[in-house]
Amino acid sequence: MSDPAPSASRQKQKERTRQAILSSALELSLTHGFAQVSLRQVSRHAGVVPTAFYRHFESMDQLGLALVEQSFSTLRRMVRDAQRDPQVFDNIIDAAADVLVETVKQSKVHFGFVSRERMGGPDVVRTAIQHELDLFVSELAVVLARLPNIETWSSEDVQMVSRLFVRNMVSNAEEVVEMPDGRPDLEERIKEGARRQMRLIVIGFKDWRS
Repeated sequence: MSDPAPSASRQKQKERTRQAILSSALELSLTHGFAQVSLRQVSRHAGVVPTAFYRHFESMDQLGLALVEQSFSTLRRMVRDAQRDPQVFDNIIDAAADVLVETVKQSKVHFGFVSRERMGGPDVVRTAIQHELDLFVSELAVVLARLPNIETWSSEDVQMVSRLFVRNMVSNAEEVVEMPDGRPDLEERIKEGARRQMRLIVIGFKDWRS
């Protein structure tokens, strides 16, 4: 009977190597942009040979897609946590602003990647980011449909207002990414701006008719 320990050890090493490649690509894209980063640069930075890279990713495009997936996993977790927290619905605007800023602060490198690459990245990466944002619009629409005054709206109108919120979220997330560390004054300004923008959207809820 074979010993499972060596197999488990190899799997852990494989995962460490994969994560090193992902982290290296993120770090290099900070200054060069993902489109300008080469497979050899990533491999060298991660401390692996190019053949080891191909054990984890077929191409730089596939690596870019993995980075998009990793970056948006944080966003999905944020939405799911919000759905489970009744306090979010008791004061959804203030809670949403706080959660957004804290989430971006904790995952600046990933949100920075999305911010940079959604407009200037390779086609495959830009398309994947837009697809993820569209999915987020749909997930958020499920949450918003539970709010007062919206339950009678058409699904198209719920999607419309969800997209407004997501655009607001993206804009404010990009401000947090650019915010220097240790600036609570700027952080509070971003939160207040987000709250005011969301309130402006919500004002129209009561009088809107699908």
